This record gives sequence, C-alpha cells and structure tokens, in this order.
Amino acid sequence: MSKYSEIKKITINHLKRMKNDGEKIACLTAYDYTSAKLVDAAGVDLVLVGDSLGMVINGYENTLYVTLDEIIYHTKAVKRGLKRAFLVADMPFGTYHVSEEDAIKNCVRVIKESGAEAVKLEGGKNVASLIKKLVDRGINVMGHIGLMPQYVHSMGGYKIQGREGDEKLIEDALALEDAGVFAIVLEGVVAEVSKKITETVKVPTIGIGAGKDCDGQILVFHDVFGMFDDFVPKFVKRYADVKSVILDGGKKYIEEVKNDVFPSKEHTFFRG
Repeated sequence: MSKYSEIKKITINHLKRMKNDGEKIACLTAYDYTSAKLVDAAGVDLVLVGDSLGMVINGYENTLYVTLDEIIYHTKAVKRGLKRAFLVADMPFGTYHVSEEDAIKNCVRVIKESGAEAVKLEGGKNVASLIKKLVDRGINVMGHIGLMPQYVHSMGGYKIQGREGDEKLIEDALALEDAGVFAIVLEGVVAEVSKKITETVKVPTIGIGAGKDCDGQILVFHDVFGMFDDFVPKFVKRYADVKSVILDGGKKYIEEVKNDVFPSKEHTFFRG
C-alpha cells in the first residue's frame, strides 16, 4: 500500500512529493456531489471539474460554450463531496483570453465562490505571464499543453501533438514551470515527447492520451465508467459499464410500473 493512501487531505506539496518519490498521481474529473464522493472514497488524488462538463453533462458539441457560472456551480457541488482529493477547476474559454485584469478577476472569483484549491488554464508561453501574476497573488495554477480543446478551431480539430517534433512543447512546459504552475496536463501528446517533458520539468505531469511515462493520469468520469459514448477517444479505458446497468435497471423499473408491480406494500405507507 502506498504511504500516500493514508493521507487525509492531499495538497500541492503532496503532489510534488509524489513526483520525486515516483508515486503515480491518479486523477479523475467529477461534476456533482455524488460522483465526487464516490471517486474520493475510491482514493483518487486529484479531482478536476473540467470544461468537459459541457459535453458529458450539458450535451454541447465542444467545450467552448461552457460559462464561468457553470464551472462555479459544478465545482461547489463537487467540493461538498470531497474530503481527501485536491480540487481543481477549469477556467472556461473566454474567461482568461481578453485581458490579464479580467482573467485575474475571474480566477479569483472561481477560487472564492467555488472552493476550488486551484484553477487550470490551457496554453503555454502565451499564458505564462498571466500565470505568474496569478501565482504571485496566491492562486494555484495547473497548466495544460498539447491537444487543447479550447483551441479546437485554431488547431484544426482534435489532433495529436508532438508528431512533428518536441521543441515547442518542451519550451511551453518550461515556460509554465518558470511561471509557477504546480503541475502540467499533457493531452494528446505522443509518448516519446511526454516522456521527455516529464524528465525535463520538476513539476508533475498529468497525462491524458500521453503515454505511461507521465507522473500521473487523468480521464473523464463518464468515459471511465462507460456512461458517455457519443465519442470515445482511443486513449480511454473503460473500467465499468455503468450505462448498461442503468439501462437494465431503467427497463426493469418501467416494466414493474406498467405491470402494477411497483410500488408493492413494502414501498407504500398505510394508516396506523
């Protein structure tokens, strides 16, 4: 058993030590109280309220529609379900792209209103200056490079990164580290480049479709448990088929209601 499994509350210091100790960091997304409570009880180290909620919760075609109010609402719910895991909230598209002043105000609002312990921003050198200002103001920041969903249009789709070389990604990772991030998400990055980045930076790297050499891994709750199948990325491994369980249970419920089986006496109140 890992010595970190006994820790009652994970902090950024624990996450940094995990990298130094060679302890893999297990991360998942969550979007409500119940899912947060479950993954926390399972022992996950970090929970991200990702803007992926736009797709798996709200049915948007991409993450660009997610608002700051939506992130705050869901993060508040997740916060109430966590005891141990470190909580990070995604900053939605448009909330840190107009000006650094607006970005700082928005990040402060997320931390203040949602209870998140950190925010996550997509981008490399282009957001390093902003990240430094946030860190200087006491806001923990997680970076995110590689395949960045908020840049889906400018990147020409969801394309795997690093196939044409690693120089830019390494430069971005180093810029984020210098700016003060406590960790960096590497999404959709070829394994060889992810390994090189992980060996180059001193902060933990968290992979999603970026190979096993990252310091940790993150996946979307609904992907891991087989609840969302509109699109299933190659890098997703399903650890449960909750969709089938819900469908079977739903059909059984409908059948019993239609045939006047439910509610039975044991589920009914009577006088006396």
